[in-house]
Amino acid sequence: MTDLATAFILALPPWLIDELPALPESIVDPVERMRLVNRLADRNWREGNGGPFAALVVERDSGRLVSVGVNVVLASGISSAHAEVTALGLAQAGLGAWDLGGDDLPAHELIVNWRPCIQCYGAAMWAGVRSLSIAGDGPELETLTGFDEGPLTADWAAQFEARGIEVTIGIERDAAIDVFRQYRAAAEAGGVVVYNARGSAD
Repeated sequence: MTDLATAFILALPPWLIDELPALPESIVDPVERMRLVNRLADRNWREGNGGPFAALVVERDSGRLVSVGVNVVLASGISSAHAEVTALGLAQAGLGAWDLGGDDLPAHELIVNWRPCIQCYGAAMWAGVRSLSIAGDGPELETLTGFDEGPLTADWAAQFEARGIEVTIGIERDAAIDVFRQYRAAAEAGGVVVYNARGSAD
C-alpha cells in the first residue's frame, strides 16, 4: 500500500516559538519555573493548540532551560502530543540523547503543571529525568477540565522515588487550579474542545 503514513511531527506552536528568545537561559528558583509553566499552560488553551498543560525540562542544579513543551493534541491531530511528551522529546532531540539521565549528562528535571496522566507517567519514567516537580496531584484537574487522566495507582510517586526520581508536589498549586477553572468556564461556554473525556467504561 502506498497511502500509509510514514512519519508524524510534534512541533511547538508558532506563538511559543516566537517567545523562545525572550525566555531566560536558566531558572534556578523552583517557583519561577512553575510560574512559567502555568503561564504557558494558560496561553496554550487560549491559542487553541490543546489542553491547558505545559512542561519544562531543565538542568536540575543549574536551572539551565533545556526545552519547553505545551499540549499540541489539537494542533497536531496526535493524541499522544501532551506537554510532557513534547518537552521530553525536544530535550532528547536537542541533546542528541534518548536517556536524559546518562552518565555524561547533568541531572535533568521535568516541571509540569499537574500530575502526569498515565501516558506521561511512563514517558517521564523512561526519559531518564532525575526529578519531577508538579503543581498538584489531586482530583481538581479532572473535576475542573473534564479530562480523563487514566487509572494511575495511589503509589505513583513512590514508584518514581524507587527508581531514583525525586518528586516534589505543591508548587504554585492555586495558580494551576485557576488555569483549570478558566479553561472549564470556556468549555462550558463552548469555547474549547475537551478531548479524551469519555471516562471509564462500566
